[in-house]
Amino acid sequence: MAMPPLTYGSYLRLEELLDLQSPASEGPAGAEHDEMLFIIIHQVYELWFKEILHELDHLRHLLDADDLPRALHTFKRILTILKVLVAQIDVLETMTPLEFLSFRDRLESGSGFQSFQFRALEFALGYKRRGAVDHYPEGSLGREILEARYLEPTLWDAFLGYLHRNGHTLPKEALDRDLTSQVEASPEVQRVLIEVYRHDPNAAGLCERMVDLDEGIQEWRYRHVKMVERTIGARPGTGGSEGAEYLKRTLFRPLFPDLWEIRTEL
Repeated sequence: MAMPPLTYGSYLRLEELLDLQSPASEGPAGAEHDEMLFIIIHQVYELWFKEILHELDHLRHLLDADDLPRALHTFKRILTILKVLVAQIDVLETMTPLEFLSFRDRLESGSGFQSFQFRALEFALGYKRRGAVDHYPEGSLGREILEARYLEPTLWDAFLGYLHRNGHTLPKEALDRDLTSQVEASPEVQRVLIEVYRHDPNAAGLCERMVDLDEGIQEWRYRHVKMVERTIGARPGTGGSEGAEYLKRTLFRPLFPDLWEIRTEL
């Protein structure tokens, strides 16, 4: 029996995709109007998180292979996606606090803090916490994904490995660090980075793309905090989270602290 021809709709599985928006609110006129926007924005965020993770894995392999031109191209793609993530907040901010409150209670225990893909993204960039893994129940998809990411090398490890193989001797402690720990500042690594900036323009360009990525994540965090404050003020977040107060504590924490610490020495 011949298979039906591939079409735009079948390739993208549009019927299934467009059936995934199921507002929880109800009323005389149906679901609250703005809940559809809320659902679609967050579903799109999750798709972009999936794509960024896909690109970060590719980027790590390119650095492991010392393929700098393709690595820089992949950085450009990731940075462009981050700009899209920030721009989506502009769309969310067209929803007023009263419009959000019209369906907020229907979210019950659901919260953006439960996004295991964003936690996986943090892990891939070096911001690892065992508690984030343990938050998800045994056997769940989130737990499985985070367990794997928790043990894997990060983008920072691939970055250091590239520098070490390309003429910049890094301390053994940095190259053999505990992969389950967060990336921490290292004066020894900073001394190497200063020399990179002064004598190796190609590797210095890679350093700057790492800084761009770090800054892009921080920009998204900042816009996310302000959006939450604008929408719910100082209220607790959905699902019992701390809302804006928790998000504020994540601000301005660099993923790659050494690349920021050396700024005053260059």
